[in-house]
Amino acid sequence: MPRSFAALFCSALFATGAAVIPCGDRAEAAPAATFALTSPAFASGGAIPSRFTCEGEGTSLPLAWSAPPQGTRSLALIMEDPDAPDPRAPQRVWVHWVLYNLSPNAGALPEGAASALPTGTRTGRNDGGRATYAGPCPPIGSHRYFLKLYALDVVLPDLGEPTKAQLQAAFSGHVLAETELMGRYQKKAR
Repeated sequence: MPRSFAALFCSALFATGAAVIPCGDRAEAAPAATFALTSPAFASGGAIPSRFTCEGEGTSLPLAWSAPPQGTRSLALIMEDPDAPDPRAPQRVWVHWVLYNLSPNAGALPEGAASALPTGTRTGRNDGGRATYAGPCPPIGSHRYFLKLYALDVVLPDLGEPTKAQLQAAFSGHVLAETELMGRYQKKAR
């Protein structure tokens, strides 16, 4: 194989993410997998389907995560809207969902999981004062909804139904990595 073609071929193999890629007389290590949060319901930065909002069934979002760092013993999830009440003049961050002690090995939460959480998963209180998922319901304009996933080096004790601030205080000093997914939602014009 001509040298330039071999280099191109090796580079293409390297980009596939294979663990070790033999390339002639040398081997290239693939990049480490990145801790990531995704949803099969919407792309990062995309529109959240109405079935997950107050204009639909209010079903909790399906989520999937990959590559928690080595040493991860549990995950915590916080969903919040920094655009409340009006994105042109935000006044507060509104918390929609608080979860902790998610198993890093589960890899996903299916749609509607808020009503039947995986064993061991605990729920905190949203800003509506309820220990459940509260779907997007912006009073005005298009709001951003950030789902932040934290890889922790501990399984937290039973905190009852902590607020976002209480949960963050409990896991302070135990975060190995964090990742986020952002979706948008605007109510339909009536």
